[in-house]
Amino acid sequence: MNTHALLAPAAVLILWSLTVLLWMVITRFKAFAAAGVDLADAEVGSRYVDVEPKMPAKVNWVSHNYTHLMEQPTLYYAVIAVLVLAGDTSGLNVGLAWAYTGLRIVHSLWQILSNIVMGRVILFTLSTLCLLGLAINAVRFIVF
Repeated sequence: MNTHALLAPAAVLILWSLTVLLWMVITRFKAFAAAGVDLADAEVGSRYVDVEPKMPAKVNWVSHNYTHLMEQPTLYYAVIAVLVLAGDTSGLNVGLAWAYTGLRIVHSLWQILSNIVMGRVILFTLSTLCLLGLAINAVRFIVF
């Protein structure tokens, strides 16, 4: 069983998520400076959502995408763990895992750089179908 083959795309998506986190921090702090937002003067308990309307849309797009990378991909990481623990590291699952990772990276770039909604919907749907395939394969391997 070659677990590395199935873990590699998950590790790449984790690294990508951290890259988008860094991208978000850089764009936010530049936007804060341009808008005259001083974090030292921030009200106790303030959150980004409190200043989001004052920020340029492109700054918010990075933030929104980072949030998206913390949502559905959590299911992806779980199903990858289930498949590895169960021992189903088939070529089909490796292919679906790489397709999911690639589509999520393209989705991130699409949302951050252009944010055309129909493109995001298509990319999200395709990646979700990959995730569904992985989940079905996990259940099929374990239950049947």
